[in-house]
Amino acid sequence: MKSLLNALQDGRLIELPDNNKNKALEYLATLIEAIPDVGVEGGITESVMAREAAHNTGIGKGWACPHGRSMRDGELLCAVGWSPKGIDYGGPDGAPVHLVVMYYVPDTQKNAYLKEISSLAKAIQTLPGLQQLTAMEDLNEVRHTLLDAISVALEATAPEAKARMIQLEVKHAVKEAGELLALPEGFANNLVPLSLVIVPGMKPLILCQDRDLVSALESQELLAAKLVQSGRVEFQGIHLFLRASSNYQPDRAVHECLAIRVPAGV
Repeated sequence: MKSLLNALQDGRLIELPDNNKNKALEYLATLIEAIPDVGVEGGITESVMAREAAHNTGIGKGWACPHGRSMRDGELLCAVGWSPKGIDYGGPDGAPVHLVVMYYVPDTQKNAYLKEISSLAKAIQTLPGLQQLTAMEDLNEVRHTLLDAISVALEATAPEAKARMIQLEVKHAVKEAGELLALPEGFANNLVPLSLVIVPGMKPLILCQDRDLVSALESQELLAAKLVQSGRVEFQGIHLFLRASSNYQPDRAVHECLAIRVPAGV
């Protein structure tokens, strides 16, 4: 389940802002199209919606795995959406879907996709934690549950490739960022990497593992405009720094940022 691990590592696990099935699928497809190697030219949105219209991708136990195929070359990619309330997905078991794992499948990756989806389906059937989705309370719990499942799958093929290493990689990246900005010792614990996705006609999307931070940032009007103009935004003890920006057609953008919580009195 390498592509699922990569999705968690790259911040492509989000809480879906809408419980409508089509809107949820469009949201995840847009997230995949924001990946530089895919872009809107990959046609993921159209492919996913067409396949969903032809065949429901609900696989039971609160899961759905839609996918879009492409004749282009590239890597097998996915994005994960969590719906706390559940989506009326119309699946074979009639149960609400809480986790939607959407795949982008280049023609050269069909075998890799089949192997991954088989591993995921097996994990869902055998691990009780993946069947108790209504008990999950936040994205962190979803993330850890998925990492546990990936750990089990990887142990069977590559014991040295533990999924928990992702947590060490994140901590290392945060430490480097703290040193780069010359922050006082101990401030690394207050650094949070995040992405800001801008799509015309849609509310800005914050990709981050901190739910409170997501709520705080998404409540700020003109956040993206201020960030692009000055390179940083400060409010309520949160300092948001712009690290890099990528533009995509048509008129879409992804801003890579670093958020710093500054304790009172500092």
